Amino acid sequence: MNLNPPAFNTFSHDGLTLSYFDEGDPSGAPVLLIHGFASSATVNWVHTGWLKTLGEAGYRVIALDNRGHGASDKPHDSELYHPQMMADDAVALLEHLGIPEAHIMGYSMGARISAFLALAHPERVRSLVFGGLGIGMCDGVGDWDPIADALLAPTLADVTHERGRMFRAFAEQTKSDRFALAACIATSRDLVSREAIAKVDMPTLIAVGTKDDIAGSAIELADLMPNATALDIPNRDHMIATGDRVFKAGVVEFYASL
Repeated sequence: MNLNPPAFNTFSHDGLTLSYFDEGDPSGAPVLLIHGFASSATVNWVHTGWLKTLGEAGYRVIALDNRGHGASDKPHDSELYHPQMMADDAVALLEHLGIPEAHIMGYSMGARISAFLALAHPERVRSLVFGGLGIGMCDGVGDWDPIADALLAPTLADVTHERGRMFRAFAEQTKSDRFALAACIATSRDLVSREAIAKVDMPTLIAVGTKDDIAGSAIELADLMPNATALDIPNRDHMIATGDRVFKAGVVEFYASL
């Protein structure tokens, strides 16, 4: 399996230079992938095999590095990381590529961004996949202040909070800008109301690991939506469900059914 990152290009939006790749079959149905917090297009979608899986299934596979992540610009102002703003970045990428409508798939923070995109620009969305985020999209995913503290701590050794250590270690592994991530975490967790998500009527697949203690229930979120299905990713937690074969097979089957 070739999991090497493809060539990236850049585009400009909202005063920022943002990085993306555009791979797979150029005549295939486009899938826009939106990665999670502290990750990147390469970490979330290439190293996990998603680019290979979707490309081999005949799709045009597009993914961007969210602002503050990967090779995109990394402002340190927390007011620049509301999910609606990042959703607008994703729509601007579709505009840049001349794509009127795409399948939108996000993981964790990327799922939240995808929901805001669907609410603001439903005409752009052929379908949705929410990975790693269930009812937590509406009800919240717990106290993340310790994660911001962990990102700003002098060293990993200074961090005692378990989840904080996990994200600090991940940020160091991906060579991320910790200050940009701390700014991002302050404002990127805006909630989608239950009333709003109930209006999202395009076909939706919600996939959450059965050992995920962050996402909240996929079934509970699916029950709020008029055209959504829940998928359990067996025995996977939030961090390792991303590239799971059950998740991939479920998405390919979901797309084939549309």
